[in-house]
Amino acid sequence: MTIHRLLPASISLSLYLALLPAAAAPPPIGSPAPPFQLEQNSSSALVDLSRLRGHVVMLSFWASWCVPCRAEMPLLDRLYRKERHRGLTLLGIALDAQVADTKAFLLRTPVSFPILFDPESRISGLYGVIGMPSAALIDRQGRLRWVHSGYQPGDESEYQRQIERLLNDSAK
Repeated sequence: MTIHRLLPASISLSLYLALLPAAAAPPPIGSPAPPFQLEQNSSSALVDLSRLRGHVVMLSFWASWCVPCRAEMPLLDRLYRKERHRGLTLLGIALDAQVADTKAFLLRTPVSFPILFDPESRISGLYGVIGMPSAALIDRQGRLRWVHSGYQPGDESEYQRQIERLLNDSAK
């Protein structure tokens, strides 16, 4: 059992943030989204962000020990199932230090969107993630268009609004 399971969520988050490499400032809204390649949960294949041009992409940075992340995952899955046919790609980027922790969580709470592994927090650093969960929306041209940190019940309405805006703005 890892130490973060023994501590309250607020202490775990503090420990996590203390152990993160210094996060760069998030890229400016409207700038190209930082490129990356990460391994996917369901296979050893790499997901390359640059190959997703033409899709609206939502990145969700999360960890299995993060209580708000656990609450948000089923809501994100419903959102993804609703909008994927319109061109939404949702990528869950797991920041667990141990990939086994991510996989164990997904056995209890399966999702239909791809889960990518970032145990060294390299990609979260590129996106300036300082809290979890965090989300970033990328338009069909590969530009960062919206970022959000944290989760409270009801935030999914704002996710839907922002995704709807991008799907409609770039539907052509």
